[in-house]
Amino acid sequence: MGNKLALHKHGYQASRLVMGCMGLGGGWTRESITADDIKKAHAAVDAALSVSINMFDHANIYAYGKAETAFGQVLKERPELREQMIIQSKCGIRMEEGPGLPARYDFSEEHIISSVDGILERLGLESIDILLLHRPDPLMEPEEVASAFDKVKKQGKVKSFGVSNMSPTQIRWLQSCLDEPLIVNQLELNLAKLDWIDAGISVNQKAGTQLSFPEGLLEFCQMEHIQVQSWGPLAKGLFSGKDLSDKPETIRKTAALVQQLAEQKGASLEAIVLAWLMRHPSGIQPVLGTTSPDRIRACAESTRIMLSREEWYDLYVTSRGIKVP
Repeated sequence: MGNKLALHKHGYQASRLVMGCMGLGGGWTRESITADDIKKAHAAVDAALSVSINMFDHANIYAYGKAETAFGQVLKERPELREQMIIQSKCGIRMEEGPGLPARYDFSEEHIISSVDGILERLGLESIDILLLHRPDPLMEPEEVASAFDKVKKQGKVKSFGVSNMSPTQIRWLQSCLDEPLIVNQLELNLAKLDWIDAGISVNQKAGTQLSFPEGLLEFCQMEHIQVQSWGPLAKGLFSGKDLSDKPETIRKTAALVQQLAEQKGASLEAIVLAWLMRHPSGIQPVLGTTSPDRIRACAESTRIMLSREEWYDLYVTSRGIKVP
């Protein structure tokens, strides 16, 4: 029930969970990577592999590129690990670079191609499995993106492509110029941010006009065999141990219910939060934001948990704060 990944249809035997690598490399500073940063990267990778997580998510901007560099050092020291991994990265966001060069999005052919080269250099690889466009670029020209994708594909640098944070119309528009299918759409989905659920039950209601999540996006991805991935699946730890003394009552009640279910099922708090996401029939693939070995192992418990319809709705309605219409 909702456990089959669309990625399997595209030839990737990916794990249900993805290790997000944003936290590697010593964080968002310009300081050089240290030996301790590399040690932590080894520990995180080992923890992921030990619980059968074989997919790793990057972006060229994470920790100003240091996340990929740290991961690349792990692979340099242990090249045999590459065969066990599915590696994806993202491009398309440019950081502020001074006067006249603001933070912006860039889907130009030149930037996509140069970004791929930078990703491969930092990872120390000749190719990655999947490249995602990070956030929609208002100046996107699909033909230009298609040309860039075609070149890096033919050069053997990228095997497959996807997007992040895109609507059905944006995906269809881009897909119209591509020779092969987009296979991933990575979105912010979690138990605290409920627009993606609310949009589906608010059709033909006034409440639906206040929602920003594109109606039908998850259904569209299912029909097109596009893997839905969730970034921020743990809602920044709101329901898995974070201090909630200054948070709204709905969040505190939801955290208490998560605690109750965790005790009933003998599972971690993280496992319940992720199991709620994975109970949805769109086959959501959570991208874990943590690089802590203990939390990675705690998250992996989610793959053995199946919430009932009633448990799923209890969590949803509690977090929503009001009854369903």
